[in-house]
Amino acid sequence: MALALVTALLPPAPAPAPPLPARMAHTGGGSQLITAVAPAAGSTTGRLTWWDLRGGRWIRAGSTKARFGAKGLTEGTTRRQGTNTTPAGLYELPYAFGIRRAPAGTAYRYRPVRADSWWCQDNASTAYNRWVEPLPADCAPGEAEHLVTYGKQYAHALVIGFNYERPVRGRGAGIFLHVNGEGPTAGCVSVPERAMRRILRWADPRRRPHIAVGTESGPLAITRS
Repeated sequence: MALALVTALLPPAPAPAPPLPARMAHTGGGSQLITAVAPAAGSTTGRLTWWDLRGGRWIRAGSTKARFGAKGLTEGTTRRQGTNTTPAGLYELPYAFGIRRAPAGTAYRYRPVRADSWWCQDNASTAYNRWVEPLPADCAPGEAEHLVTYGKQYAHALVIGFNYERPVRGRGAGIFLHVNGEGPTAGCVSVPERAMRRILRWADPRRRPHIAVGTESGPLAITRS
C-alpha cells in the first residue's frame, strides 16, 4: 500500500521528444531525410542519421558518426570558398557517384568516376561547381578536383546540392557526402564506408531525399524555425 501511494505521488514521466525531423521547420517535402548534426559550429565531428516518413511519422532508418570541415560549420548562404567550413542548411541530393561500383540495390543515378573526371572549382570557369569530362580549357587544373585521385573518399559519394542550382561565384564548390578520409574534411560531410554504402542502398530518388546540416543549438541549430 505504501509503495502504491509513493508511486501515485511521483510526477508523470516527461513525454519523449519528437524525432528531429518533426521539430524542423522544413524537411524538403519528401519522405526521406538525412540529418547531419554537430554539437556546435566549431565542431569537426557529429552524428548523421537517415530517416523515413511513414504513416505521417518520421522513423530512424540508420545512424553513424560523421565528420565535418576542419573549421567547423558556417551558414551556407554566406559561406566563402576555401574556408574549410561545411555549409549549414537544407539541400537536395542531385546524384551519386563513385570510383567503386554502386552497391547492389542503389536506385540513385550513379556516375562512375573515370580517369578524366573532374569537379571544377574555378570561379572564372563556365563549368564552376560542375562535374566535367574532360577538364575544359577555362577551368585551371589547380582549381579543380581530379576525382579519381581521392580513392578512399570518393569510393562512394552523393552530391550535396549546395550552391549548385544557380552557383554564386566564390561561395564554394564540390560539397559532397562521401567516405571518411584521414580526418576532418575541406567542407564536405563524411561517414564510414560501410555507412555510405547503406545510405546509397536506402536512398530512393522517387522519395525526394534531402540533407539537413546544422548544430544542436545556437544560430546554426537544425531545428530553428
